[in-house]
Amino acid sequence: MAEADRPGEDEAQPARCPCASALRALADRLGDWFPFGKAPAIILVLTALAAAWLAAHPVEKTQADLRFWTFADTHYFAYLKALPSFEAKHPGKRVDIQFVHWTAVTSRLRAAFWTDLDVPDMVEVEISQAGSFFRGPAEEVGFVDLRPRLEAEGLLDRMVKTRFAPYTYHDRRTGEDHLYGLPHDVHPVMLAYRRDLFEAEGVDVASLETWDDFVRLGRRLTIPDKRYMLDFADTGGGGFEVALYQRDGGLFDAAGECTMDSPVALETLLWYVPLVAGPDRIADDPGWGQSWVKAIEDGYLLTWTCPDWRSKSAEQQIPRMAGKMALMPLPAVRPGGRRTSSWGGTMLGITRKSRHPDLAWALAKHFYLNPDELAERFRETNILPALKDAWKHAAINEPRPYWSGQPIGTLYARLAEDVPAQYTSPYIDFAKSKMSEIVAACSSYYDKHGADGFEAFARERLKAGADEVRNVMRRNPF
Repeated sequence: MAEADRPGEDEAQPARCPCASALRALADRLGDWFPFGKAPAIILVLTALAAAWLAAHPVEKTQADLRFWTFADTHYFAYLKALPSFEAKHPGKRVDIQFVHWTAVTSRLRAAFWTDLDVPDMVEVEISQAGSFFRGPAEEVGFVDLRPRLEAEGLLDRMVKTRFAPYTYHDRRTGEDHLYGLPHDVHPVMLAYRRDLFEAEGVDVASLETWDDFVRLGRRLTIPDKRYMLDFADTGGGGFEVALYQRDGGLFDAAGECTMDSPVALETLLWYVPLVAGPDRIADDPGWGQSWVKAIEDGYLLTWTCPDWRSKSAEQQIPRMAGKMALMPLPAVRPGGRRTSSWGGTMLGITRKSRHPDLAWALAKHFYLNPDELAERFRETNILPALKDAWKHAAINEPRPYWSGQPIGTLYARLAEDVPAQYTSPYIDFAKSKMSEIVAACSSYYDKHGADGFEAFARERLKAGADEVRNVMRRNPF
C-alpha cells in the first residue's frame, strides 16, 4: 500500500465489534485452561455444542416398515403408483420410497454399508455399478442371496436367464455363485431408423441381414459432416459394448476373470474402429440431449442404437418424428447369427440389514413380477420386463403410431431371450473406463495411420489395459 493511502494517526479508526472482543477473550481463557492450546480447546467446545444441539433436535426416524431407494425417476413415479395396491394387501405396513440420484446412490449405499448406518431395506443399482458391491467373502456382501427364494418359487425359468449374470458373484474361495439382484429389465437393442429417409433412398431394411450389408449401405449413404449412418462413438462406451456383447464377448467371464484382451475383443475392436474413425467412417456420435434431438430431426443420423428404454426417450424428446421412425433388429455378425445385444440395466437387491426381508421380497415381487403392473409400466417407459409371462399382455403388443404403427413390445420380446449375458466383477467400472480409453486411443491411431500397423497397435493396447485391470485385481485376494 502506498504511503499516501495509509490512514493518519489522528484519523478515525473503525470501531471494533464488542462480540469479537468477547469471543477473543473467551478463547484466551479456554487456551489457558486447556493444556493442549487454544485451537484444540475451541474445537472441543464447538463439538460439545454441536452434540448438544443434535441431542435437542434428533433426526426424525422414519416409521416405515421398508425403505426403498431407486435412482431412476421413471421407476420412482411408477412405484408410487403401484404402492397403494401393495399396502392394501398388507394392512398396517408402510413403505418409504426414496429417489436418490444415480450419481449419488452408489457412494451413499457404500458409505451406509461401511458405517452400518442408514442402510435401506431395498435398493435398485445400475448394471455397471452392481458388481462393485460384490467384493470380499460372500458373507460380507451387503445384499441377501436371492437364489434360494427364486429357486423355491420356480422363478429362474420364468425370467430371462442371461439377465441374472450381471448380478451373480462367483466366490473364488468356495467356487459358489451367489445371486444378489432381481433383474428389472432385459434391454434388448434394436436399431431405430428414419423410415421416411430410407424409403426416399429406396432402402429395404429386410435386406440388411448382416453388418456387412449394413456397412455397404452406410458407405453409399454417408455424406461426411452432413449425414452418417450410425451413432457409434470413437470413445467407446455404449456402442462398443453393444458390438462386443453381440459377439458373446465381454470385459469379464462367468468366473470373474478379465477378458478384455480376448480374441473376440480384438476382433470387435478391429471391426468397430474403422466405422468411427478414418476417412471412410460411417458413424458419428452427436451426444445426448438437444444435440441428439437435432441430429435425428435434421437427418444427420439415419439410424441409432435403440435399447427399449431409449425408444421412450425418442417419443418424449423428439415428438416431431412421430410416424417417421421405425425399428429393425441389429444386423447379425454372420448370416443366421444373433440380431440383438444389450445396453443398460437395473437390479433390485434386498440388504442384509433389512428388518423385514419377507416383506421386502413380497414388495420386490409386486414391483417386478406382477404382469398387470408391468404392462402398465411398459406403456409409460417402453421397458420390457424380465418376466416372460408379462410379454403376453395386450399392452406389450399394442401398435405404436410414433413407430409407424409397429408393435414395439412384440419386436423387443422376439429378441429378448437372445440377449447376451453380461458378466460382472467388483472391478467392472474400472474395466469399462479402461476399455473406453483403449477405443479412443485406437480411433486416434486409425485417424492418423489408417490400417498400417493398426492390428498390432490394437492388440498391444488391449493387452496393456487388461493387464492393468488384472494387476488391480491381484492386490485383492477376493
